Amino acid sequence: MPNLSLKSLFSACYGGASKPTKKKHSRRRISAAGTSPPAIPSLDFNKPEDISLSLPGSDLHSFTMEELKAVTRGFSMSNFIGSGGFGPVYKGFVDDKLRSGLRPQTVAVKQLDPEGSQGHKEWLAEIIFLGLLSHPNLVKLIGYCCETENRLLVYEYMSKGSLENHLFKRVMDSLPWLTRLKIAVGAAKGLSFLHEAENPVIYRDFKASNILLDSDYNAKLSDFGLAKGGPQGDDTHVTTQVLGTHGYAAPEYIMTGHLTSKSDVYSFGVVLLELLTGRKSMDKKRPSREQNLIEWAKRCLTNPQKLYRIMDPSLEGQYSTKGAQKAAELAYKCLNQNPKLRPDMKTVVETLEPLLELKDIPMGNFVYTVEIVNEEDEVNIKMAEKYEKKDKIGAKEDVRRHKFGHRYKTQFFHNVIDQDARIYIVR
Repeated sequence: MPNLSLKSLFSACYGGASKPTKKKHSRRRISAAGTSPPAIPSLDFNKPEDISLSLPGSDLHSFTMEELKAVTRGFSMSNFIGSGGFGPVYKGFVDDKLRSGLRPQTVAVKQLDPEGSQGHKEWLAEIIFLGLLSHPNLVKLIGYCCETENRLLVYEYMSKGSLENHLFKRVMDSLPWLTRLKIAVGAAKGLSFLHEAENPVIYRDFKASNILLDSDYNAKLSDFGLAKGGPQGDDTHVTTQVLGTHGYAAPEYIMTGHLTSKSDVYSFGVVLLELLTGRKSMDKKRPSREQNLIEWAKRCLTNPQKLYRIMDPSLEGQYSTKGAQKAAELAYKCLNQNPKLRPDMKTVVETLEPLLELKDIPMGNFVYTVEIVNEEDEVNIKMAEKYEKKDKIGAKEDVRRHKFGHRYKTQFFHNVIDQDARIYIVR
């Protein structure tokens, strides 16, 4: 990772920058790495290539507005992906005809909205952090555009969209248990990478909408507009203006403005709870006692007998009981009011990864077994095949009758039978 001071980069960049356009806040908001920096010249924003030249080791491309118009077919609505605090996002395509060495790929072009909740400062922070940092669980920034008042960013295209859309917009299929765990592990690895860097980076806005998913549901952190360089030397925290998203920000950060890596850990705990429950961190549409997810769910997180009450109903019981308990206990620790008692993200990753290997995932909501009256009788036991048709789960019977007489159907609770059980199943 290159030796570079984030503070000097920001001061250099802002030295030549025009003042950002004053903007309205459209969303409810509570409002990288290196040492011994080299000398960095002030940037001339009439020469946007100066930005990438000031980021040693980065391979960012400087695009013109005309090029990005062509890439997105004139920012056509047919290419429109969505919109956030930064502005609208459009799908496009780039290749080496546009820039030498640029591999052919689908991209997402994010255009700064002057009236949005973010501005030039967030745009520049995104370039600096993603221009310096590279990791499989951070979205890749390909380039940018800086012409007059236009500010755009060009990213790799994440075909599955955001975690927020999958969890809270029911037009999409519910995420299976193992996919949720995979996403949690990937996002945790991204945060851990930021925190473990030689000069730590605090993400500051970890939430479901900032976790993007590729075609294989690999999670990547996006939107570094609020990211902040971590404490240096003997400092224990960074004191800064309170920014972030309501429902995700750590309580001590809201109260004091003191920002640490444990602030990100708290936010991760909130997202992990959303993955478990399928509920938003704050939801005014629910009854008053259920609007705050943490207050509603926390009482069940450390009680295995009550945990099923808060699990996402759309999972239909198809999750590892052991894994859910471990994940719930971890969420509880991440949400500790005392930041010193929260685990670090490295520990979070080490806790979550083994859960992907657990096999106690139920075969179905209702499993029936044949009770053997005479235990001395032998029977050929063969694992039943499972099939799904709409929401119904059934099984093919393979039971040999012997001397024993009657067969009795026994209904088991959904988390009793796991994938490795050798059982009889009848319909």
